[in-house]
Order: sequence, then structure tokens, then C-alpha cells
Amino acid sequence: MMNNNGERVKEKIVNVLKRHPEGITIKSLSQILGLHRQTITKYVFELKGAGVIYRRRVGSATLHYLLSSKGRGVSTYARKLSS
Repeated sequence: MMNNNGERVKEKIVNVLKRHPEGITIKSLSQILGLHRQTITKYVFELKGAGVIYRRRVGSATLHYLLSSKGRGVSTYARKLSS
């Protein structure tokens, strides 16, 4: 069972990803949100598993995107988080 804090963190991640359609790294998400990199990683993988985001390797970096940034549409879960 996810606590409200975890849902808030995921909502914040989704909101940052909306502002960065070019993709963003875990390190940048961590700096923007002021949370530890491992905390961000945990929730990024939960969002990936829920079909909200995807990851793509670009050289030595791994960029994270909302699925909508490739025209696939925002999942129901992402819409719920951002409402």
C-alpha cells in the first residue's frame, strides 16, 4: 500500500517530466526535487512499471520521459496524478 508521501513524490516527478519533454536524468530530477537519487530511482521504476514513463539510453546518460512525449498519450494513472 502506497502512502500519500509516495504518491506526492510520483506526482512531482510527473510534473517535472511534463516540463522536460527532451528527457531528464535521475540526477537532474533529484536536484530539482531536492530528494535523494535513490528515492527518485525507486519512484521512477514504479512509474515505469505503471506505464507512465519510459527510459532511454543516450550515450552514457539515461533519460526519462512521460509516455505522452512520444505521442502515445498520457496514461490514466498520469492523468490521475496530475489532476
